[in-house]
Amino acid sequence: MNESIVLKKFSEIRLEDYFFESLKKDYGYIEFSQWFNKKINQDESAYVLENSLGIQGFLYLKEEFENDEKISPQLPICKKLKIGTFKINPHGTKLGERFIKIIFDQMILKGLTFGYLTIYSKHSTLINLLIEYGFIYWGKKENEDVFIKDFKNNDTDIEKSFPIMDKNQKKYILGIFPKYHTKLFPDSKLVTEKNHIIEDLSPTNCIEKIYLSANKMCLNLKYGDLINIYRTAEDGKTAEYSSVISSICTVKNVTNIDKFNTLNDFLGFCKGRTVFTEVELKKFWSLKQYPYIIALQYNLALPKRIIRKRLIEEVNIARGIRLSLFEISNDQFSKILELGEVPEIYFRG
Repeated sequence: MNESIVLKKFSEIRLEDYFFESLKKDYGYIEFSQWFNKKINQDESAYVLENSLGIQGFLYLKEEFENDEKISPQLPICKKLKIGTFKINPHGTKLGERFIKIIFDQMILKGLTFGYLTIYSKHSTLINLLIEYGFIYWGKKENEDVFIKDFKNNDTDIEKSFPIMDKNQKKYILGIFPKYHTKLFPDSKLVTEKNHIIEDLSPTNCIEKIYLSANKMCLNLKYGDLINIYRTAEDGKTAEYSSVISSICTVKNVTNIDKFNTLNDFLGFCKGRTVFTEVELKKFWSLKQYPYIIALQYNLALPKRIIRKRLIEEVNIARGIRLSLFEISNDQFSKILELGEVPEIYFRG
């Protein structure tokens, strides 16, 4: 499946697609069709993933200020993002996580700290995913449950506080080869990476990424540490202008390959979260080639990428340092945030 998520006008989306059948049953055939046509008339758009079998994922977002009086208890009076319609056909690619990231990215882009959705309790798989990333139960809207996401909630669990990060943690730069970069960090795709298709694949969609390394310094990493992803130079191009800081992640955990009792344990841990194939992972297990395994949470793609030249001249990264894994100071990190035009809302502390 090589399709990617696209923002489409409602007028470009087929209401007749079987994907919408369950929504029509939930909300009424006439009522859902009227709502859909209203969105067409209002020239609105939604995020859609479609393949040869039809639509596989759909997400409609709406900025609101007025409160819905049918929700009890009443939501806070503030500008908020309403997740109007959110449905996916699960097919083993962690597509739900990709849509979750789109929701949070849009909240930040619009300068919003509060979002909510209404959902029928029977959709337990989606509800569990929402809870995993910090949505909490609020109340009811008639027969639906109401869940909210509040960026101002100071939860120290990095999943539940996602995408917000703790600025008081240690900071590092971690190098990633170009051939792996876009598959792991799809929202950080560079303009020069024209041949990289952002595919509907588990390593692309998932928020948690697995990185394998031979660098012993990985053992210094702790839960919540901040990792600046440094995409190394493309073939035939100079590092000065081709290597960039593209993203920021948080460390979830670091483990040694020897901690896994069996090959299947190791494969199970990495499955769906790494760019490496099962054949490659089996080879790594056999040779213990990359013994240090880092679980990273993909928090943000820098609005503006920072080339190596600026890292040297403005962030004061020494030219001779090999940026495979390297700790940086608070001042250097603050400069990266400034040059990368990262909104302050991403951080607490």
